[in-house]
Amino acid sequence: MDANRIKTLIEQGLPGAVADVRGDDGVHFEATVVSEAFAGKLPLARHRMVYATLGDLMGGAIHALALKTVTPAERAAQGG
Repeated sequence: MDANRIKTLIEQGLPGAVADVRGDDGVHFEATVVSEAFAGKLPLARHRMVYATLGDLMGGAIHALALKTVTPAERAAQGG
């Protein structure tokens, strides 16, 4: 598994989302996902939305995925 494939799956599964995925060992990854679809949702619901885009890869080919999920407005407020 590679970071680019995970990025593609997330962005296809959450239309309009922008994902930045990093991971050098092929099983542990970190991702920041920016999506308007996260508006009004708690962090757990946001993470579930991302996990849903990855399906069976979670816990299999992807051993661990650390997530940061923000809306575009939250990203702007953070200076990013």
